[in-house]
Amino acid sequence: MTTTSSRFFDELAKLATNAAGAAQGVRREIDTLVKAQVERVLNDVGVVKREDFDVVREMAQKAREENDRLLERIAVLEARLGITPPAAEPRSESPGETATH
Repeated sequence: MTTTSSRFFDELAKLATNAAGAAQGVRREIDTLVKAQVERVLNDVGVVKREDFDVVREMAQKAREENDRLLERIAVLEARLGITPPAAEPRSESPGETATH
């Protein structure tokens, strides 16, 4: 009877192990489906990924810095030519942007 009961518990342990593995597989599948659904909803709403936002922000910063350098060069050239520049209009600030550049 000891052999039969030992074999029974071995089979029961195998069954529990297989059930745990199947549960993990189901969990991974559900995680994948949920992530795909969330991404689809965010894309439909028009939310951009953080990486894309950071790339565009960096491009805008570089463009702003280049614009500032060009404005300085124009001011130097105008000064050499004795041209009085027109009154500069204040630059509008983007939301969340500070006045220090």
